[in-house]
Amino acid sequence: MKRIIFLVIRLIYRIPGWLMTIHRYNKHKEEVSFEERFDFTQRLIRKVNEKSRVNIHCYGQENLPEEQGYLMAPNHQGLFDALILIGTHDRPFRFVIKKELMNVFVLKDVLRMIDALAIDRENIRASVKVIRQVSKDMKSGISYVIFPEGTRCRQQNKMLEFKGGTFKSVMDAKKPIVPVALIDCYKVFDNNSIEKVDAQIHYLPPIFYEEYQDMSSMEVARLVQSKVEQCILENENKF
Repeated sequence: MKRIIFLVIRLIYRIPGWLMTIHRYNKHKEEVSFEERFDFTQRLIRKVNEKSRVNIHCYGQENLPEEQGYLMAPNHQGLFDALILIGTHDRPFRFVIKKELMNVFVLKDVLRMIDALAIDRENIRASVKVIRQVSKDMKSGISYVIFPEGTRCRQQNKMLEFKGGTFKSVMDAKKPIVPVALIDCYKVFDNNSIEKVDAQIHYLPPIFYEEYQDMSSMEVARLVQSKVEQCILENENKF
């Protein structure tokens, strides 16, 4: 909470303009391309990250496939996860999020602006509809981020079990999966401090369709989780 208050104070002169732009983009979405809306969001997030007293260490951007339409599958540590992803991934992408986030003040407007898809985990029919939409989008060249744990893990750099359902859309689309390891991102907002912290993001080598085509979704989930887990074990004491 202290860091959030600190950020609001440091960026108070920018916030009214940002909110007006977000409102305008949402009101006239059909007139503004997704790429333009994502670019605005990325510039906003990079400014927030710059002022947050977080040293961001990004690795493996060269591993990202040249062709768009892949799935990024990171572990989930908290609010800063989205900020570090948007801040370090140069090309536009979309999020699949839990529907509860669409009720959060201001955040819901940002998510709507960047075309995030909300999934209701209690509604199977609605969930299947989202999975089909994501698969269709990836086939057309739109990349996505889905957190395979389904919710954040509150045990620092530990992880919850990756869910197989996360990967059904990318498996149907026959597109690459990029495992993403987030390390120490929980420290940014969980430590209730404004002391400088280090946070890492590692884009790992992609897993292509040819490598997972004979696997079940649960086997794919375990494979991706093992790669993320190994990266965390190798790097969590780096700083």
